[in-house]
Amino acid sequence: MSAELRCWPVTSGADRRAFMQVLKDRYKDDPNWVPPLWSVQKELVGFKKHPFYDKNPSQAFLVSRGGKVVGRILALVNHEHNRRYKEQRGFFGFYECSHDEEASTLLLETACQWLREQGMAAARGPVNPSLNYECGTLVEGFDSPPTFMITYNPPYHDELIKAAGFEKAEDLFSYKCDISMLQNLDPKLAFILEEVKRRFEVTCRPLDTKKFKSDVRIFLEIYNRSLENTWGYVPMSENEIDHQAKGLKFLMIPELTSIAEIDGKPVGAGFGLLDFNPTIQRIGGRLFPFGWIRLFTDRKKIPRVRLISANVLPEYQKWGLGLVTLERIVPDAINYGITEGEFSWVLESNNLSRNTIERGGGKRTKRHRIYDREL
Repeated sequence: MSAELRCWPVTSGADRRAFMQVLKDRYKDDPNWVPPLWSVQKELVGFKKHPFYDKNPSQAFLVSRGGKVVGRILALVNHEHNRRYKEQRGFFGFYECSHDEEASTLLLETACQWLREQGMAAARGPVNPSLNYECGTLVEGFDSPPTFMITYNPPYHDELIKAAGFEKAEDLFSYKCDISMLQNLDPKLAFILEEVKRRFEVTCRPLDTKKFKSDVRIFLEIYNRSLENTWGYVPMSENEIDHQAKGLKFLMIPELTSIAEIDGKPVGAGFGLLDFNPTIQRIGGRLFPFGWIRLFTDRKKIPRVRLISANVLPEYQKWGLGLVTLERIVPDAINYGITEGEFSWVLESNNLSRNTIERGGGKRTKRHRIYDREL
C-alpha cells in the first residue's frame, strides 16, 4: 500500500472519539458483532475514571492510512502483576485494526515501544484491561455472536498479531450446554456431588437481595482468593471490588447465583449472567437515555445464561464443591426460562474444569487466545 501511515498517542477529545469510532467503522456490516456498552468501555479504556488505572499507567494510540483511522490499541502497565510474578511485563488491549499488516505492525510496535519506555521487558495481550475483564482474541467460533462480556473480532486478527512477533501464551475456551444436560450428569459426577454434600454438610443459597452489597462482596472476595494459583491471575484491588459490585447490582439475578457454606462460612460462590447481548445489539450499546430501560425489561425474555464462575476457596478445591455450587442454580434457572448456558471462559491449562465440563456434555464452541512477546 502506498498511502501514508501515521501512528500517534490519543491526547484529545477528538482522538478519544476516533478511538471509539474504530469499532463502528470496522464492524458495521458484521451481523455477529455486538457493540460494547459505550459508557462502560470508556471507563475500561481509562477515558473515564476507573479504579484499575489508579496505580496503573496507560496510553492509547491510533493508526491511520491515508488520513483515515484504521486501528487502535491501549498499552498499559499492571504493577500488581509484576509484583506478583516478579516480571517486567507490559500489556496491550482494546486492539482493533483493518486487514492491513503494515498498519497493524506499526500500531503494535508503537505500543511495545511505549512499554519499553516504562521499563518493561515483555508484552502480553489482548486484555481489556486485565484477565478480570474482557480478554483474548477470537481464533475459533466465528459463526455466531459472542455472549455477554466475551470479545469478538475478525479471523485475521490472529494473523496480524503474530506478524508483529507475538506468539500464543494461553488459550481460553467457551463451552455450550443445554440446561437439560446439567440435570443428567455423568453418574460418576453425580456420585461425587452427593458424596461431597454428605462429607462436608454443604448448604447452598442464592444471593440475598436484602444483603446485596455484602453478598456481592462475598462473591468477589471468593473469586479473588480462589484464583490465586491460576495462570496470569491478579486479584482485583479493593476499589475495583467496590466498583464491580456497583455494576453487578444491575446485572445479577438472584436465581442465577449460589453461595456454598460450610458451618455458616462461605466457601464457594457461583453465578451466571444473562446474555444481554441481543438487547445490547438492539439498543446500539447506548444505555442513555432509554437503553437501560430496555435492558431491564428484557431480562425475563432472555433464554441464555453465561456461567461465569464456580469459585471455591483454595483449601476446598479439588473436592467437587464447584459442582455443588452450580447444582443449586439449575432448577431456578429452568424456572426462570433459561434453556441454554455457556461456560466461559475456561483456561486451556485448567484441565480439571475442562474435563468436568466435557464429561458433563459441554461442547466447545469458541477459542480465544492471549499472546506474549519479548521486548
